[in-house]
Amino acid sequence: MQEKQKNQELDRAFLGHPKPLFALSATELWERFSFYGIRPLLVLFMSATLLSGGLGMSKEEAAAIAGIFGGCIYLAALPGGWIADNFLGQKRAVFIGCILIALGHLSIALSYFNAPLFFVGLALIVLGTGLFKTCSSVMVGMMYDKNDPRRDSGFTIFYMGINIGGFLAPLVTGFLQTEYGWHLGFGAGGIGMLIALVIFAFKAVPDFKEFNEKVGMDEAWDKATKYNKNAPYFIAVFFVVLVGVAILSISGAINLNPVAIAKSMTMVILWCAGLYFLYLFFLTSLTKDEKKNLVLFVVLFFAAAVFWSVFEQQYTTYNFFADRLTDKMVFNYEIPTVWFQSINSLFIILLAPVIGAIWVYLAKKNLELSSLTKFSLGLVGAGMGFLLMALATSSLLSNNGGAESATSAIAAGNAALASPWWLVVSLLFLTLGELCLSPVGLSIMTKIAPKIIKSQVMGLWFVSISVGNVLAGLIGGHANEENLATLPDLFYQCVWILFGVAVVLLILKKFIKKLEK
Repeated sequence: MQEKQKNQELDRAFLGHPKPLFALSATELWERFSFYGIRPLLVLFMSATLLSGGLGMSKEEAAAIAGIFGGCIYLAALPGGWIADNFLGQKRAVFIGCILIALGHLSIALSYFNAPLFFVGLALIVLGTGLFKTCSSVMVGMMYDKNDPRRDSGFTIFYMGINIGGFLAPLVTGFLQTEYGWHLGFGAGGIGMLIALVIFAFKAVPDFKEFNEKVGMDEAWDKATKYNKNAPYFIAVFFVVLVGVAILSISGAINLNPVAIAKSMTMVILWCAGLYFLYLFFLTSLTKDEKKNLVLFVVLFFAAAVFWSVFEQQYTTYNFFADRLTDKMVFNYEIPTVWFQSINSLFIILLAPVIGAIWVYLAKKNLELSSLTKFSLGLVGAGMGFLLMALATSSLLSNNGGAESATSAIAAGNAALASPWWLVVSLLFLTLGELCLSPVGLSIMTKIAPKIIKSQVMGLWFVSISVGNVLAGLIGGHANEENLATLPDLFYQCVWILFGVAVVLLILKKFIKKLEK
């Protein structure tokens, strides 16, 4: 009886949730610190002049590369999930992912001496995140039964840990970049990744082992779900091809146009995701109910892709607005542009417990909102955020006598700039939308994914974020001084698309609800 009581305490040791949730959330916190620390610097660094220590690229090229990087980060989750399911297992995949990401940050920091190391570092971060990102989310889901009412709340807490890292990182790297240069700002992320590695190895792994032994989990967390003997050969071929392309690019044998690649990448990703979905639906041994779950997944996939194509413009369009069109002077101190990227995470830290508590309360009262309703609310929230940005841009152009006058005034340094509160309130709406869509989406994926391909389905979910990132890079490339006249229309187009998809989801609600049951 006493042993049973101890096991129950272990199951509720962290804020009423399983004990390993704390260490896993802390690991994710520092991994996200490393990612969000460099992400907002990328476009600014690549488009900065050579004299100021940047790469001297055009805004379109810089935004496209940032979009490709963000897209590849999440696209890599699909092969990363396959490798975890078929070869490494969750534990080893996360461990190796941490090491690769740390090496990536080290390469970027050392690119001060050798510029190509910057792109090598980006590639290493992509590979490491592909292994880490999928498996950390899957491991959270493993601690809960499918019908456990704490599941959504647990993922919200996990998501809150992500955003503590997302809040701190831009503040630290933005200050270091402003005071000491680009590369020290980039290097700070590597320190965060090393901390993540230590926490996972010496805290998360022992906690999972204890929880599995005393409470039990439905699935193995430390070995492959179904070992594939051909996996090492596939991995070796992939690395040979990757190294070959890198060598040809660095030597100048092939010329890679980032804007053209980004445009092609969107269609390639969608085609590959579609073909992979068809493979899962027709060529795997899934039950009828599992196939119905895949149909639900496809609907949510496209809705999420639309959301992320707007949300991820924080690093392109919003970054431009903050850098060039916003009055950043506070008490005679100019706020670093990168600091605005902390606002979203700050709101999540403040609001995530509130939203999580609302979901739990509604579930207890048998008033739980369906996944489609939550997704629709997320899309509407993002739409409201972009509506504010459209109004802010229109007001700025009007106050400066039109687009041509505004462009000249900005170049001369005497423009009537926008209040930073436009960005703050807009990001509040984007955050509310994110909290309605993203953690709930993670929870749904772990709940409906078939056991034998759980990591792969989670990888497909992250592919929707990949599509959104690439599109955000392409759209954000048009946000510059030369296109000020069309900037309000760009924001309005995003608003109508978001509202339109939200309406479609509500129309499909009754049909999808049957599948969800």
